[in-house]
Amino acid sequence: MSDLPALPVTFRPARTRAVLLTAGTAIFVVITTVAMLLEQLGPGERLSFVLTAALLLGVLMLLARPKVVAEETGVTVVNIAGRRRLDWAEILRVNLRPGDPWVFLDLSDGTSLPALGIQPGIAKRRAIEDARTLRALAEARSAGEPGRHRDEHQG
Repeated sequence: MSDLPALPVTFRPARTRAVLLTAGTAIFVVITTVAMLLEQLGPGERLSFVLTAALLLGVLMLLARPKVVAEETGVTVVNIAGRRRLDWAEILRVNLRPGDPWVFLDLSDGTSLPALGIQPGIAKRRAIEDARTLRALAEARSAGEPGRHRDEHQG
């Protein structure tokens, strides 16, 4: 297929990521500023405000972490707390059904792996395009591999 992107390509929810990182930074700045401006707070209390702000920023950064990286040799799925490397042959199907919160990869071992890097939350049209692109890449990369089992008409 000539319309496939050049590899490597990274899929991630850019708008969601921008919102999370902007909100996290703003929360950190506001809480830290308030902690420094409140004269009645002692150094320990100020430190606890700043540490709480840093914790909130850290959580939002974790939520902004998901991505799917497609390379010549396979796909790396980075979710909130984990990372998994897959060969193209391991991916049987790329699913994004109506109502799904993100893409699911049906794998050759019979399991399904959520790929949070493609999610229709804020940018539904973009997520659908990304899912179609990843599906086309998976099909193109696995075409011609002996022993491949694929049922194109499911899900």
